[in-house]
Amino acid sequence: MTGRTPARFTAADYRARMERAVRAAADAGLAGLLVAPGPDLVWLTGYAPPAVTERLTLLVLTPDRDPVLVVPALEAPDAAEAVGAPALTLRDWTDGKDPYAATAALLDTGKRFGVSDNAWALHLLRLQRAVPDSSYASLTEALPMLRAVKDAAELELMAAAGAAADATYEEIRKVPFAGRRESEVGADLADLLRRFGHSQVDFTIVASGPNGANPHHEVGDRVIEHGDMIVLDFGGLKDGYGSDTSRTVHVGEPTDEERRVHDLVREAQEAGFRAVRPGVACQEIDRAARAVIADAGYGEYFIHRTGHGIGVTTHEPPYMIEGEEQPLVPGMCFSVEPGVYLPGRFGVRIEDIVTVTEDGGRRLNDTTREMVMVD
Repeated sequence: MTGRTPARFTAADYRARMERAVRAAADAGLAGLLVAPGPDLVWLTGYAPPAVTERLTLLVLTPDRDPVLVVPALEAPDAAEAVGAPALTLRDWTDGKDPYAATAALLDTGKRFGVSDNAWALHLLRLQRAVPDSSYASLTEALPMLRAVKDAAELELMAAAGAAADATYEEIRKVPFAGRRESEVGADLADLLRRFGHSQVDFTIVASGPNGANPHHEVGDRVIEHGDMIVLDFGGLKDGYGSDTSRTVHVGEPTDEERRVHDLVREAQEAGFRAVRPGVACQEIDRAARAVIADAGYGEYFIHRTGHGIGVTTHEPPYMIEGEEQPLVPGMCFSVEPGVYLPGRFGVRIEDIVTVTEDGGRRLNDTTREMVMVD
């Protein structure tokens, strides 16, 4: 659950988003969109149900009628207070009634609809029975770029989230590392993210020594030792928009090889960033970063995509990966995060969130990418 989006968005903003979504659905050959609770619903309406329950809540967007939010009667008062509510028609239902029949009345039979990825299978299967010959496509598959291009207000929120993550990194560098468990440093990261305004912490990776060779290690009980390389990767949501940054620090003086690998990843990250400009395919960002690492003989140790989109969730389209030919558009936000992972030894990852500008790219993270020594 992402929580409510900031009050700086108006009912007109949400109405424009819903209209844009309907047009995009039509362009994709869909008769409409069915949006369950989750990030898509928050982005489109500003409404997040107070709790995830088995009761059906569904936003119905079709070109032939105003947006309708089907909502349980006991949650209708909260829905009516959402910023985007004036742009909606609320259709509530009470326990004991059939919400699927009420929803089916809004849909034409024999049509194909887009449905948000996190819709419950229970609800979708019941709706399929209520709407004969209907078929469905996931929103990520059918409309992967729906939320990808951010407007000016969204970019401000993304920049603020990035600045809060940067402030977290500056503070975490001051805490002791050696002799403490990864989980303790991870707790420090979470506390700092909240101190600097995050309402939701999605991940705090603290991968020390050999654990650094696992890109998604997160935190464990390993005691950090002098001489460890440590991958720090952390982020979450601030005012409804995401942060995600990675830096790799070292306890004490690094070896020549550790410095060399860190410098290599830094150069690869810079190459990926320099490749960002409108019209360039997403895969070119991956190719630019990956070529630096491959040319240095470490290609087999770069084992993940170079980046992912970010917005009202911390991972979303577009993806910076070979085969993704989606061109970059001003306002897109995504990570550039190459890494090298040497099994049983150590790993290095450096990550910034980048937004596409009219003539290139702009980093939303500004902390040093040089090797940093910690205690």
